[in-house]
Amino acid sequence: MSYRIGSGVDYHRLVEDRNLWIGGVKIPHNKGALGHSDADVLLHAICDAMLGALALGDIGVHFPDTDPELKDIDSKILLAKTALLISQKGYSVVNIDSTLCLQAPKIAPYINQMRETISSVLSISNDAVSVKATTTEKLGFVGREEGLVAYATVLLSKSGH
Repeated sequence: MSYRIGSGVDYHRLVEDRNLWIGGVKIPHNKGALGHSDADVLLHAICDAMLGALALGDIGVHFPDTDPELKDIDSKILLAKTALLISQKGYSVVNIDSTLCLQAPKIAPYINQMRETISSVLSISNDAVSVKATTTEKLGFVGREEGLVAYATVLLSKSGH
């Protein structure tokens, strides 16, 4: 099989006294995502999509939240390690399409930096990374600014295709 597609989703609660990392970019906000790592919801969804494409489990299998060495780890490191896992299976990323769901802050000013960061970590073209964002029109936990969600779809190809 030359191509594999995977999807990923991740949720994190928003709390005070945490930094908000999305797509490898620190975004100024009065709340940050809660998690064992830096809780970068977008990078976690992308990791899950990459792993899922090759039926390698999920981010929790490879980077468990019970591992003290992973406490507060930069999720760009997890993305790089995930890229290595798929590379060892003979695959590389063709493109990524992702969507963030959050009420605030507005992230449009940071999207290009996120795309550049993700493409740099994965050694792919910037135009192979799509990051979009939407609010939930103040509905649900996202609308109440209690959390945020990211969805990602990734296409992988067998190296050499």
